[in-house]
Amino acid sequence: MKRTLLAAAAAGAALAAGAQPVSYRLDPTHSFVHFEVMHFGTATLRGRFGPLEGIAELDRAAHRGEVSLTIPTRIVSTGLPVLDSRLRQGDLFASEAYPEAYFVARNFVFEGDALREVRGEFTLRGISRPLALRATSFSCGLHPIAKRDWCGGDFEAELRRSDFGMSFGLPLVADRVRLLVQVEAIRDQ
Repeated sequence: MKRTLLAAAAAGAALAAGAQPVSYRLDPTHSFVHFEVMHFGTATLRGRFGPLEGIAELDRAAHRGEVSLTIPTRIVSTGLPVLDSRLRQGDLFASEAYPEAYFVARNFVFEGDALREVRGEFTLRGISRPLALRATSFSCGLHPIAKRDWCGGDFEAELRRSDFGMSFGLPLVADRVRLLVQVEAIRDQ
């Protein structure tokens, strides 16, 4: 009986130890935010920010996590340098006054063992609003080169740019913006 209790206690301790959060750092070569907005009701204007900087903690066994991303608004690319310059101006991203946007989240939603959503707060131009990033794919494993734990995924969300004081061009340039976020992160040593 005593041996059974000790074995059960050891197993419980091992499970608890395995449920500890793991810290990850974003891989800037594989982490970007892409955006899409309808332009003059005809075609979708696309661009991206990045590379992103950030850290995450993930406890897959306990279905909990925390993430903090920094998005450089001064590094916006649409493929048109004149448009990139225009987007950085004060009535749009205001990149001189606000060179970075932020996403911070502590609410991870799982369905079984699958991460489905990360809910947090997005700050752009000094204005913060709730934002939910829906996972379209997410997985973890052993990085083939670094030989460390590694996670990555694709996420999507929508926001209204006017909620962040960006009303220039409305309604010719749509208010609704679709975000596509790609991230890969490797376990801190």
